Amino acid sequence: MEEETRKRLDGLLRELEELGSRQVGYPTNQDFDYTPLLPFLRLSANNVGDPFHDSNYRVNTHEIEREVLHTFADLMHIERERAWGYVTSGGTEGNMYGLYMGREIFPDGVVYFSQDTHYSVVKILRLLKARSIMIKSQPNGEIDYDDLYETIRINRDSPVIFMANIGTTMKGAIDDVSRVRAILSDLAVTNHYIHADAALSGMILPFVEEPQPYGFDAGFDSVAISGHKMIGSPLPCGVALTRREYVSRVARSIEYVGVLDTTLTGSRSAFAPLMIWYAFQKHGLDGYRDIVRRCIDTAEYAVNRFLDAGIPAWRNRNSVTVVLRRPSPEIIRRWQLAPFEDIAHLLAMPHITRDIIDAVVDDCVRDNSTHE
Repeated sequence: MEEETRKRLDGLLRELEELGSRQVGYPTNQDFDYTPLLPFLRLSANNVGDPFHDSNYRVNTHEIEREVLHTFADLMHIERERAWGYVTSGGTEGNMYGLYMGREIFPDGVVYFSQDTHYSVVKILRLLKARSIMIKSQPNGEIDYDDLYETIRINRDSPVIFMANIGTTMKGAIDDVSRVRAILSDLAVTNHYIHADAALSGMILPFVEEPQPYGFDAGFDSVAISGHKMIGSPLPCGVALTRREYVSRVARSIEYVGVLDTTLTGSRSAFAPLMIWYAFQKHGLDGYRDIVRRCIDTAEYAVNRFLDAGIPAWRNRNSVTVVLRRPSPEIIRRWQLAPFEDIAHLLAMPHITRDIIDAVVDDCVRDNSTHE
């Protein structure tokens, strides 16, 4: 039985490694090495409860988690002592926490989100039983500000909970929160909450020279950032960050674990904060600045290679998402491109090289000639 199990595992590993070498359509960085952390997998560590309070379950990495949150607070322009957050299972949980917080602050609020918003948000709104209105998007994936203005104007008596896309799923578009705040000001909407889905771009905009407005100083009340995307990890993870004063609305003291219950989940991964912390220690902020620059350069190279080959392609400013005309199902499957309607996209993540881009473009060219 042990030999059979080993063969099964060896086969699965070979298959996943081969597939990973041709995964270009989804925002997961595969260029990482957490070998020094392997001994921690021998422990049943658990970050149950609020990372800023002691717990009866002391086999945890709460201290490491707090350091991770302080780093993200700095990146998102909020004072550490005013910030609160925790390491999540990924972007969906982070978005749920932000919208949950907005609904708790404004129970009669209306959530506004664009048609390019991540698919998880519709599910989250159903679970929260929150009132919501979908707003049209512009062709580049950014929200239609005129439609947003008119829709809020019609419903101006209700508090606004705005779901900002800081990098849309398919097109990498960034909603301009300064324009959204101007709309709220012009309509005299004083009761409002802005949650930002910055799953990928939350680790891009802090490292570019001319970023679009982002962060708490731009108007965020909460933000979700992924850990397995630009940072990279073998396990899905992320960070939810908000203002500390908001959390008291949902906090409950739980004697059983001796900690405040402020997160969406009870038991939480103690390994995920350790991975994110180790990545920051290994690369440093200057290292991520170089990584982001290389990714953007690769994305621009990809756009030019597609265009030179006669294949329509483009990207939004400060985005590593390259949008192209939808290729055949064979190409989509081979390179694991992400399709939607008449387009597809590839992501110039840290593990994507120019050689890989060349191979994708060459396959698309051959595919076009075959299907002409």
